[in-house]
Amino acid sequence: MVLLLVVDHDLDPGLAALRPLGGFFVLRTLPAAPAAPAGPPPALKDVYDNPAPDGHPDPLDFRIRKVTRSLRTAEARVGASVAHQALAARLWSAALGCAALYGRIPDLDPRLLRWDADAGAPDDLWLSEVRPLPADPATVADAVLTGHLRPLTALVRTRYRVAEGLLWGNAGSALAGAARELDRWARANGRTDVAAGARSLAAALLRHPLLTDTGTLTGTAFRRRNCCLYYRVPGGGVCGDCCFVRPPRSSARDTSG
Repeated sequence: MVLLLVVDHDLDPGLAALRPLGGFFVLRTLPAAPAAPAGPPPALKDVYDNPAPDGHPDPLDFRIRKVTRSLRTAEARVGASVAHQALAARLWSAALGCAALYGRIPDLDPRLLRWDADAGAPDDLWLSEVRPLPADPATVADAVLTGHLRPLTALVRTRYRVAEGLLWGNAGSALAGAARELDRWARANGRTDVAAGARSLAAALLRHPLLTDTGTLTGTAFRRRNCCLYYRVPGGGVCGDCCFVRPPRSSARDTSG
């Protein structure tokens, strides 16, 4: 059973209800868009469809190189996996936060959602227009999985030789992590309705065909069936939801799902 919250207010133009959640949940809207001398950041639709436009830097490659350097690793595919999961986490967090607090989500159409590849962490996203949509699992899946993670995953898999199963594992892990953080905030603030709604929606989304084999959800704990490769970062170790109990040997074959 999916518990959908019924909230008595609509999305506000600034998505102000997300601000107390902080970090990965906040989603900028047009009035708060950063002023960039070179113009606004690209829409994600352009990143997915035309990642290296003539005369312009490739935003996705720029971001992955930036992440790879920050991790102090020489392996581009490790940086690509981490960058992929970070962007997935931002998308899921904004969608789940709005669903739980408003009972609706904004239209996350890649033509409306802009991404600053040169920002710090978490990824800086902002919407050029706020259009309310229902917050049922099918609509949320269409907005995040179909609209963003399917083209992003295809691009990262093709260009950086990261296994497709690993990338969908990133998507499942990012979803479970967003739900877990939202549940933690809701319980700390006495919003048991929000906590229940977030858990229910996340569980329904993890039953989507693209995510159903990515891991096992028990309450708010998630155990993925593959590894994001973070253990290959110097001093990285394994993540809390990793399929590995301890970092495998560097020469071991990577688990890709």
